[in-house]
Amino acid sequence: MVSITKKPLLGMTLPELKELASSLGMPVFTGKQMAQWLYQHPVERIEDMTNLSKANREKLMEEHEVGHRPPADCQRSVDGTVKYLFPTRNGRFVETVFIPDGDRGTLCVSSQVGCKMNCLFCQTGKQGFEGQLEPADILNQIYALPERDRLTNIVFMGQGEPMDNLDAVLKVTSILTSEEGWAWSPKRITVSTVGLKHKLRRFLDESLCHLAISLHSPFHEERAGLMPAEKAMSVDEIIDLLHDYDFTHQRRLSFEYIVFGGLNDSPAHIQELIRLLKGLECRVNLISFHPVPGVNLKGVNMEKMEAMRNELTRNGVFTTIRASRGQDIFAACGLLSTSKKLER
Repeated sequence: MVSITKKPLLGMTLPELKELASSLGMPVFTGKQMAQWLYQHPVERIEDMTNLSKANREKLMEEHEVGHRPPADCQRSVDGTVKYLFPTRNGRFVETVFIPDGDRGTLCVSSQVGCKMNCLFCQTGKQGFEGQLEPADILNQIYALPERDRLTNIVFMGQGEPMDNLDAVLKVTSILTSEEGWAWSPKRITVSTVGLKHKLRRFLDESLCHLAISLHSPFHEERAGLMPAEKAMSVDEIIDLLHDYDFTHQRRLSFEYIVFGGLNDSPAHIQELIRLLKGLECRVNLISFHPVPGVNLKGVNMEKMEAMRNELTRNGVFTTIRASRGQDIFAACGLLSTSKKLER
């Protein structure tokens, strides 16, 4: 595998860009010019930063590059969903999914190559962990996206556990929401997590982005069987922590719940969800299970999903059914994997 030796400007904050300019003997304001070229008028090459002098551009190019990496491949679903394969700076690949829906365009972004969490129902977990993504790798999934101008929302629900790469994720969301970056509202960004001790509280303290908790069962032993991370931070600990924060204003809290037939779809599960989430301003998103090779789990029909949604909503837990997109190209929830690409 060939690693990239030049350092990316993509993923650097305004203070870092100013510091870089100063270290290279350039005026400090050159850092602001670079930030504008990266985040407000995106360019692919340092040569295209035309208000920097030729000498300064050449000096930058000696050890730096923008960090733009176009997708190596793409697959298009019959429903309009597009899955892209992006190269990373360490010579590996990640998958990113663009989901168009009328005037709305959502990008499902990856934060790691593979994943350590090893959730039973997730194809990414079967891949194992292959490495962290640098901020440049994460941002490049947005920066080099052909549909970039159509984006309205970003969800960190691709490959990897965002809280397990929290420094990079926080840096990326800061650039996306800062005035000198993309200047997005935090309301346009959702970060999903299984719940990692210490990391979850830090995220809530340092970010205003929406939060999605991968729940999938309200019972400790059952959730641990589905998600080994439950053993380190239980669902009860997660809920206790969430009660310390206010979700009645800008920030939204949601719980992702994949419905497995005969496992987590009983009346007892519904009643425990109602009890568990009482007093939290939140929503539950019910998700269809998409079969994973070698996993003895099954989904349910839409009638069952609607019955669960109606019962939860009737008891004060606002619940929706998330539409499944991109299943025919393995772009739906839990199906992302680059294990075959890594074997090349």
